[in-house]
Amino acid sequence: MDYGHELQFGVFASPDASRVHETLELAQLADVVGFDLFTVQDHPYNAKHLDTSTLLTAAAARTSAIRVAANVANLPLRPPVGLAKQVATLDIVSGGRAELGLGTGAFWDAIVAAGGERRSPKEAVDALVEAIRVIRGVWGQDPDDPGARSVTVRGEHYAVAGMHAGPFPVHRVEIWLGAYKPRMLRVTARLADGWLPSLGYADPDALAGMNAVIDEAADRAGRGPQAIRRMYNVFGQFGTGSGFLRGTADDWAEQLAELTLTHGMSTYVLGTDDPDVLRRYAAEVAPAVRDLVDAERSGRAGRAGGAGGAEPPAAASPAPVDSSPLTVRPTPDDGTRLSASLPWREDDRPVTAKPDDAAYSPAEQAVPQHLVDVHDHLRGELAQLRDIVGQVRRGALSTGAARSVINTMAMRQNNWTLGAYCETYCRLVTGHHTLEDRSIFVHLRTAQPDLGAVIDRLEEEHHVIADVLEQVDDALVGLVGTDGYGQTGEGALEEIQRALDLLTDTLLSHLAYEERELLHPLARHGFG
Repeated sequence: MDYGHELQFGVFASPDASRVHETLELAQLADVVGFDLFTVQDHPYNAKHLDTSTLLTAAAARTSAIRVAANVANLPLRPPVGLAKQVATLDIVSGGRAELGLGTGAFWDAIVAAGGERRSPKEAVDALVEAIRVIRGVWGQDPDDPGARSVTVRGEHYAVAGMHAGPFPVHRVEIWLGAYKPRMLRVTARLADGWLPSLGYADPDALAGMNAVIDEAADRAGRGPQAIRRMYNVFGQFGTGSGFLRGTADDWAEQLAELTLTHGMSTYVLGTDDPDVLRRYAAEVAPAVRDLVDAERSGRAGRAGGAGGAEPPAAASPAPVDSSPLTVRPTPDDGTRLSASLPWREDDRPVTAKPDDAAYSPAEQAVPQHLVDVHDHLRGELAQLRDIVGQVRRGALSTGAARSVINTMAMRQNNWTLGAYCETYCRLVTGHHTLEDRSIFVHLRTAQPDLGAVIDRLEEEHHVIADVLEQVDDALVGLVGTDGYGQTGEGALEEIQRALDLLTDTLLSHLAYEERELLHPLARHGFG
């Protein structure tokens, strides 16, 4: 059965402590290529694994659009009140991009060794049901008392008595359950937003029977089967072999589309740590799955609409994909400059011819639009950073020569806060440029050789901006080493303002140039 859910794609990464930088770069890549989800497994007892919640926070800080989630959180080692607050915090700081995959737990010897409680299968499910009530209550989303300001759950495994609810997420966080046995499937139908099994534990042949259990329970609960999104952690290898996800990209697309149309699976989360596999999944598999599913759904709608009327022509061709001129526009650069001079000339940048008659499908137009969205996020964060610098400078001036302990501590805290914000922003810019240099630009050079001079210049400007970011970092070192008073403190703030002005001039100029030159190529060739 096809439940009609919108298709989504994501990545299921390993939180290996020895590969932290590669994992964060994988999250950035998934964000840039337009994936919906970045997820990592949660095994707190595994000595080689990073803490999932902390890793997801770092991934959210380096991305702008992709949603992040544990896949799935280990409930026996994640008490529900703390888990609820952690996810709500992640949702708040990421601007509404946190979700919660949740499981009853497995590997009980390891859980007990880490201080958790050993539970029978019945106890594990009972505890999960209680935990969901606690979590929804902390979020102010108790279905029996929406908006309640306190939480009371008297369970055998979790007892909360009158706890104040909050903080509240900025969007309704979805709960997805990793479920396989009949009782857990029925709990999924009653309480969850999504069902998240994994290939290997639930193979394609088993999906129909599991779906039937969910559908029946969802009907009995008055929700209906469509209320539960059907998700799937998948694993595969590109090649020429046979079997599920063992062939070409076209084979993968046909197999995943068949699962959607036959079993209603609509979110495919690929288990991989390989950026090349992820790029190919995004560029070749995901669009093809969407095309196949859209074509079949459109055909079904057409056949249903024609019931009782004349038969459509036997040789009718599929409807062409709507194409239109590029509607994505570069974010304009108004030419305002804050620095006396820039470290490059703006009038000698290479340009390429822009096609006047090019037309692109909505899916093709979405690629350059995503680049503009990422750039607009960088622009918005830069504006906020400049505002914070202004506030700190005004605070330093207003306190004058006051040297009370309280005022000194307050100013030092402002300096540290500003320093942390600046450092985070610098990492965000560096990560974005690194991803472009290592992935997108490499792809565009091959796909459109006449872009070579433009890409050379963009890469040169990345190096210049990296030098400017170092100037910002040096200014931060001077700032946090002062108390914000006297000539030393004023000089440090002046220096960070100078460096930030130069960063503003170079970065905004660069982003505008990149968009002017790459929107058409990205619509034609994608991210790669």
